[in-house]
Amino acid sequence: MGWGTWAAVRLAGGDALPGIGALATPPLAVTPFVAALSPIPVLLALLLRRWWAAVAASVVALSLVAAVAPRAFVDEGPAARGPVVRVLAANLYFGQADAGELVELVRRTRPDVLSVQELTAEAAVRYEKAGLGRLLPHRVLDTRWGAAGSGLYSRHPLRRLPPPGETRFATPRAEFTVQGNRRVEVTAVHPVPPISSAAYRSWKADMALLPSATRAGEDAAAGAGAPVRILAGDFNATLDHAHLRRLIGRGYADAADRAGAGLTSTWGDGGTSPPLTIDHVLVDRRCAVKGFAVHDVRGSDHRAVFAEVRLP
Repeated sequence: MGWGTWAAVRLAGGDALPGIGALATPPLAVTPFVAALSPIPVLLALLLRRWWAAVAASVVALSLVAAVAPRAFVDEGPAARGPVVRVLAANLYFGQADAGELVELVRRTRPDVLSVQELTAEAAVRYEKAGLGRLLPHRVLDTRWGAAGSGLYSRHPLRRLPPPGETRFATPRAEFTVQGNRRVEVTAVHPVPPISSAAYRSWKADMALLPSATRAGEDAAAGAGAPVRILAGDFNATLDHAHLRRLIGRGYADAADRAGAGLTSTWGDGGTSPPLTIDHVLVDRRCAVKGFAVHDVRGSDHRAVFAEVRLP
């Protein structure tokens, strides 16, 4: 795929286009690297004195850079005045993430809620023995074999909510209350990786089932009565995927993007795969993002993502 074709597919939301969506989804994840290399054809055209080609290549390069570069700039969002909520999300790599390191990360970051993916029953027991339950005593878990399980751990009492629908992997949801009697609803997100036509269909369907930041008919000024929604986990999607951007468009903001860390990779740094940003914390766009960080976790192929947000 040439630079011009890549730009056209990216700007057209190629992963959501009928006929090419399944094919376009995996390569679109590396769009930041394509954008970084996009000045090359401009320079070649200038060296060869192909002026019109240089103009065309410049338009392509600018369109790719414009799609990617804003992720590196801070925009913490509105001046929210509610309580602060800390969110940590970690993919456990089939439950193999080191228990001691995960517990130490929880101790250091002091999250109100931890969203975990690829949680097996055996791993849940191991993390409990390592002391996770002493730090986050409340939980809503859906442990499963392999990569399909997920869970929520919290320092606040959790009220289990029904999952958003029939997702292929577990998608537990729960609600808790923080200072000022503010309600927070959190969903542990893990759609299947869209690496085949069948998986793409499941990924697309699971993304569509995730709840919007506000319920239909709800007003942005609904105030403290309605819960503030947060989605946290491994989305198997980057901001270059139209399906994720559509989800964000339903009232969310990406915490990393708001913090100027939207290009920080969360998967693929240590192997043959390119580093990608596929783990996210999506918050109600009325929230202010006060901090964001990624953390290595020994034994996992993902990096944990941490966000500190102030509620509206």
